[in-house]
Amino acid sequence: MKIVLTGSLGNISKPLTEMLVKEGHQVTLISTDPGKQATIQAMGAEPAIGSISDTSFLTKAFTGADVVYCMNPLDFTSRDMGAWDRNMDNYIHAIRQTGIQRVIVLTGWIAHLLHSVQPEKKFEALNGVSVTFVRPGPFYTNFYHLKDMIRHHGRIMSNYGGDDLVAFVAPEDIAAAIVEEINTEAVPGLKAKYVASEELTCTQAAQIIGEAVGIPDLQWIALPGEQVKQGLEATGVSPEAAGLLVEMQDNIHNGKAQQDYYLNRPVLGKTRFRDFAREYATWYHQN
Repeated sequence: MKIVLTGSLGNISKPLTEMLVKEGHQVTLISTDPGKQATIQAMGAEPAIGSISDTSFLTKAFTGADVVYCMNPLDFTSRDMGAWDRNMDNYIHAIRQTGIQRVIVLTGWIAHLLHSVQPEKKFEALNGVSVTFVRPGPFYTNFYHLKDMIRHHGRIMSNYGGDDLVAFVAPEDIAAAIVEEINTEAVPGLKAKYVASEELTCTQAAQIIGEAVGIPDLQWIALPGEQVKQGLEATGVSPEAAGLLVEMQDNIHNGKAQQDYYLNRPVLGKTRFRDFAREYATWYHQN
């Protein structure tokens, strides 16, 4: 199959490209960075250099594809969440213009619960197209962004924590789930596919990370949303992006994220959290 991927050489798209090329698919990988062209070619894929905000480029890149994988990276410094949200409209336009019938969309396990943006709802306009929303839980790799918090404060802080249950996921397990979905017979209409590697409470996750990095009493505490928002803004996150992140986290803390997940519980991926924690500890002590 001819498959077009977005996400450049990110945590998901890089292993996804490798897996699909290994299976013999013709893969085109979209990136905004011309400097990644050679690396993409060395992986056996065709680079398409441009932006998903450019509908003409996106339409050209999608032309002739059997499957497209759409993701929309969040710019944490952006003051314009509308521009970020409109990238989904660009995908809709390019899919319609090219007549693609098979679409995989990376959203998240709380995407259907958001009010400020509604990334999945836009795809309801694609009548007769097979659309799968891939809904991973919080990434293992998010802990890389928590290094300074852990090191300087000796705890993890967000507006969820403690006994809140989280379906953590390794990016490579997300890539494997997308490959599995691509190889599944397409059925017109919308469906959601949850992806998780290990289900842990925040307390359990903090204990595993803490033991790995040498802070055995590491705690993960839940703070009021406004306090978390102020903290995010202090680190350079825009007020608009901070508000969206707090809204996402609030749906974990209030239990809404877990409700639909439990009804559609996936087979867990292969990557265990303790294995990630060992890798994380090595990085943590080197940086």
